[in-house]
Amino acid sequence: MAEVINLRSARKAKQRADKAREAEANRAKFGQTKAAKTLRQQESARAERLIDGAKLEKGD
Repeated sequence: MAEVINLRSARKAKQRADKAREAEANRAKFGQTKAAKTLRQQESARAERLIDGAKLEKGD
């Protein structure tokens, strides 16, 4: 015989799991130190300059 489940409890458990997943994503996105953010921005800017410097310009 199938197990009887309370739909209200199942719904609340799903909502808690969704909130926990969203919180984990926010911690990953916003949970960086200022030094880590600065380093990431500097690396991004350096990579962008490197790519822009390697582009070939078309002559007119």
